[in-house]
Amino acid sequence: MDYLESLNEPQREAVVYNDGPMMIIAGAGSGKTRVLTYKIAYLMEQGVEPFNILSLTFTNKAAREMRERIEEVVGSDAKNLWMGTFHSIFARILRFEADKMGYQSNFTIYDTEDSKSVIKGIVKDMNLDDKLYKPNSVLSRISSAKNNLISWRMYENNNELRIEDEASGRHKISEIYKEYAIRCFKANAMDFDDLLFNTNVLFHKFPDVLNKYQDKFRYVMIDEFQDTNISQYVITKKLAARFQNICVVGDDAQSIYAFRGANIQNILNFEKDYPDLKVVKLEQNYRSSQNIVEAANSIIRFNQHQLPKNVWTQNDAGALIEIFKTATDNEEAKIVASSIFEEKMTHGLRNSDIAILYRTNSQSRAIEEALRRTNIKYKIVGGLSFYSRKEIKDMVAYLRFVMNPADEEAFKRIINYPKRGIGLTTVNKLRVIANENNLKIWDVVSNIRRFISGRAATSIEQFADMIKAFQFTVEQKDAFEAASLIAKNSGMLRELYDDKTVEGKVRYENLQELLNAIKAFSEDPEKEDKSLDSFLQEVSLITSTDQDADEDTITLMTIHMSKGLEFDHVYIVGMEENLFPSQMMLESRADLEEERRLFYVAMTRAKKKLFLSFALQRYRFGKLIMCEPSRFLGEIDRTFINARGVVSSSFSNEPPRVPSGFTKVGSNNNQPTNLNQRRTSGFNKKTTQVPDNFVACDPNDLKEGMRVMHVKFGEGIITKMEIDGADKRAKVRFDREGEKTLILAFAKLMILN
Repeated sequence: MDYLESLNEPQREAVVYNDGPMMIIAGAGSGKTRVLTYKIAYLMEQGVEPFNILSLTFTNKAAREMRERIEEVVGSDAKNLWMGTFHSIFARILRFEADKMGYQSNFTIYDTEDSKSVIKGIVKDMNLDDKLYKPNSVLSRISSAKNNLISWRMYENNNELRIEDEASGRHKISEIYKEYAIRCFKANAMDFDDLLFNTNVLFHKFPDVLNKYQDKFRYVMIDEFQDTNISQYVITKKLAARFQNICVVGDDAQSIYAFRGANIQNILNFEKDYPDLKVVKLEQNYRSSQNIVEAANSIIRFNQHQLPKNVWTQNDAGALIEIFKTATDNEEAKIVASSIFEEKMTHGLRNSDIAILYRTNSQSRAIEEALRRTNIKYKIVGGLSFYSRKEIKDMVAYLRFVMNPADEEAFKRIINYPKRGIGLTTVNKLRVIANENNLKIWDVVSNIRRFISGRAATSIEQFADMIKAFQFTVEQKDAFEAASLIAKNSGMLRELYDDKTVEGKVRYENLQELLNAIKAFSEDPEKEDKSLDSFLQEVSLITSTDQDADEDTITLMTIHMSKGLEFDHVYIVGMEENLFPSQMMLESRADLEEERRLFYVAMTRAKKKLFLSFALQRYRFGKLIMCEPSRFLGEIDRTFINARGVVSSSFSNEPPRVPSGFTKVGSNNNQPTNLNQRRTSGFNKKTTQVPDNFVACDPNDLKEGMRVMHVKFGEGIITKMEIDGADKRAKVRFDREGEKTLILAFAKLMILN
């Protein structure tokens, strides 16, 4: 048992105690996986049969790595452990007991696509509106019900659920749920949620089966307990009811998956179910520097609902947290890229030592572009590169086809998206006609009545008319105006907006971010050609770059994806109100506290150095909006921030300072940065220092002759005011940039006299 000597006192206590219920509260970086591994190994060395130990995790990777570690201690007998994910273990039990539930033991497990296909068929058979009853939305509703142990019979008799469905205009959900359950059963199939739901039903209906597994699993271990849902907790509580040897390991401060059904009350109220509970706190952090640990502690203390603990470390104090204050989101991306370049040069870092974390996937677009310009290689973890995402490729395909109707690949992507009744059979027929007549497919589509008739011809004719209208628009408008019109009139914007699932909201945000990118392109004073064609040429260079999977790369990911990982240097971008914390998570204290826990998780991914950044202005939905720094920045204890001169918790009075010519709060250099001196490491564009009292005026207050300030172009004089349709424009002669014509709805000018 030499491994016990390598543990600190609380870790050792957690490993050797095995006489009743136990909760191990494991702070960030405290070695919880090591403790759980050794605890199982210790049980086996004490004579407990591996067949009598049930160890539940949330990922197959975690289960595999834990089993391998246990094998190193106790040998091949570890292969006999019942160790795996909730779904894999319960699927195994259900196969043994399938006949009791009316299933055959070889039942199929439907994945998400299978389930959506079944629902799609039900919606069609019931003659329901498939735009209202989208498979994603319906499946999400059914999944939520199952995870709360609500059967289809309970669902149809639940008045509260009925009222919710009627309010959303989808009063047939209960009928779909019933038919979905019946069809799955007839097909001898279960979906992922059924693996939990049916295990609960099995144990409830058949006490003898429950008794068998209670006797078998004399020790029950649950990792990441704060991420369990109601269904998972009820099952494990039943299994441990006889011997009470249940050990849960988790950290309430890292409970961040409520949107997946995780219920933080499982860990907060665990002691109520087990009054004689043994609690061990793992509070020593082995991962991060003292400054990072203490700063994270200062944040999480603002949460009212939590288990008390005091995470600490014996690591060095390390660098103070640095905060970047930037004018815009594009400026933020440039600053982060510049900072990474400097950190690599100064400290000899590899790209793999660095991670950039963000709240939403759509934020990666600006970061990706800045990293490319600085020639820093990166990879997207848990998601696609921005321009590789389906909704982005769909929208770009529309833009490509409008500019080049000979683009057959773009045509195939958009001809029936959003759906317009043009199926694959019709598309193949069009290709055959084009080949037989030696024509381009657009020649056939744009003259469809010459080749086919009927309903399909009408749909294709309407598509062709739409594309022709787009082509006319492109000739008259800049890239942003044209792309916005195409996104709206193609139906894509509405299609994504109507999808209210978590995934649907993300896709809608991504499409808006693409429009933001085109907006920034159209307003870039250094771009001579602001046409849609010019933008597409830039995008094609971005999307055609290949990357070796084995290359040393920066890691980009959402904070949710970063849980369990660690990096020497971590950048958390977009620290602004309504972005982080998310606007959708401000309706209750519970939501806000989950956002704060998410920030805590992000901070504690960093081992040596942590950078935070926010923008004063950010493109959202095609408009440049004013942003406020995140409340979380104001909650960090100032002791751990390298931000001299900060006198306001909201950072509103902090003068911008910059590394290599970029805005940065918290410089190590005591001399003020000269904003006119720029390094040339890929960035030659001049940047205006934005005063803290900058307030954009009402465009109606502007007059010729006024002296004004612009966030990018600096100071200047309005030489002419003009109205172009709905747009109010001003010609401004800037001291540094010369004369510019600005659309005042977007320009954001401040009057100086």
